Amino acid sequence: MNAPKGPTEMTHEDVLRVKLEVLRREHRDLDDAIAALHDAVNPDQLTLRRLKKQKLQLKDRIARIEDELTPDIIA
Repeated sequence: MNAPKGPTEMTHEDVLRVKLEVLRREHRDLDDAIAALHDAVNPDQLTLRRLKKQKLQLKDRIARIEDELTPDIIA
């Protein structure tokens, strides 16, 4: 038996929008961490590479969610 949807239930699109905002925030945080590491006297290159790779992976996830949220328009 399915219960009726309440006002607090989120649609798939709502969930994607929340995930998108979280990923964008993480992306900005990584940007800040990379900038801070660049400013260090002797930055750890391995850590820098890992952070940049993580940032690229987040960018890809953000792009996939944005594509899912944006309907294809056939002209």
